[in-house]
Amino acid sequence: MPPADVFVPYGPTHWVVLGIGAAGAVLLVVARRRLRGRPAGTTSDRAFAVAILAFQVPLQLRRLTPEHWNLYTSLPLQLSDLAWMTAAYALWSGRWWACSPLYYWGLTLTPQALFTPALDAPDFPHVDFIAFWGLHLLLPWVALYLTWGAGVRPTWKGLRVTLAATVLWAALVLGFNSVAGTNYGFLSHKPDNPSLLDLLGPWPWYLLVEFVLVVAGWILITWPWTRRRTCRGGRPLHIA
Repeated sequence: MPPADVFVPYGPTHWVVLGIGAAGAVLLVVARRRLRGRPAGTTSDRAFAVAILAFQVPLQLRRLTPEHWNLYTSLPLQLSDLAWMTAAYALWSGRWWACSPLYYWGLTLTPQALFTPALDAPDFPHVDFIAFWGLHLLLPWVALYLTWGAGVRPTWKGLRVTLAATVLWAALVLGFNSVAGTNYGFLSHKPDNPSLLDLLGPWPWYLLVEFVLVVAGWILITWPWTRRRTCRGGRPLHIA
């Protein structure tokens, strides 16, 4: 058995985190819906952006200090790193092309970390525990906040932008992994802990299967929004 102070998937702290995630999502969506069409909505969005930066930037700087530096984990090359930077910019600017990826990344890719966490670290309240769960809760929260709270609506154009950004990230990070011997994004081999990737075959085939499944899933979660817009006249993609 692992030591008592080491995080255990589906142990007490894991369930608490998942509960916080669900409750926080509801509160954020309800609060933002009440601010639609009001100047306070923009203030709320920008406050959320500042909160993300205030949480993530010090943690990233900590990973780069000599005491905590590790080539294999310290660089901001995970897709979740790209996602939190995009989230902060999207919330501050309201640009449609920045908002678009958060719906897809936050609701389909990040949940894998929530339910099959690759976290080999001390349990709460260790800073690594807080860093991991804080990031992986923030991204679904932003996706839900923008989509159901602020009224941002997914579009086929947004899906294409997200696919292009994701493929570019994967190509660059896979190239870095091959040179540095790292495994950012689990693009070079599967995580050691059980995950959905275990069902997709060996490397590199699981990357291709994952890509096909992701594209199919993203199409499925885009179609209802575009169909409703065509039938009922929905909103354009912007923060309202």
